[in-house]
Amino acid sequence: MLLVVGRIGKPHGIRGEVTVEVRTDEPEARFAPGMVLRTVPGATRQAEQVEPEAYQVPAELTVEAARWHQGRMLVAFEGVLDRDVAEALRGTLIGVDSADVALPEDPEEFHDHQLVGLSVVTPAGERLGEVARIDHAPASDLLVLRRPEGRTALIPFVKAIVPEVDLAGGRVVVDPPAGLLDL
Repeated sequence: MLLVVGRIGKPHGIRGEVTVEVRTDEPEARFAPGMVLRTVPGATRQAEQVEPEAYQVPAELTVEAARWHQGRMLVAFEGVLDRDVAEALRGTLIGVDSADVALPEDPEEFHDHQLVGLSVVTPAGERLGEVARIDHAPASDLLVLRRPEGRTALIPFVKAIVPEVDLAGGRVVVDPPAGLLDL
């Protein structure tokens, strides 16, 4: 499974460096020199001034250098040597294979891809649905629950409401307060 770690933004300067909207908790590890990142097909858009045949976004990009500048990640990729090529990369999603990502050491910490698809049940075993995705909100992470009838519900991913995550058993135990699933 491909885990998106960033989205390439606008070029920075004239030597091919680009801004990256970081979508990972470990940007220093994901954007370390030599890291090979896969591009997500269909996520790119060609700039008007770059002819489509002038530069095709490759299946993989190798990080040459990365640095923080005014709160933004700037990345130089091997083979991206000028602003026009950097502009052709704009909008490209970049990621890593989930098999290459080490599991967290803390047993109370999970990667999103570990939770997506797990069955959600009450402490009594009543099936509520399955985890569709994780939304990262400022106050807490939210489990987006796909209900059996097709609706979705948001469940704060806090210990008081989600007392157990059983990865081996393929389930998340949720003890929702009254009315939470009716919103």
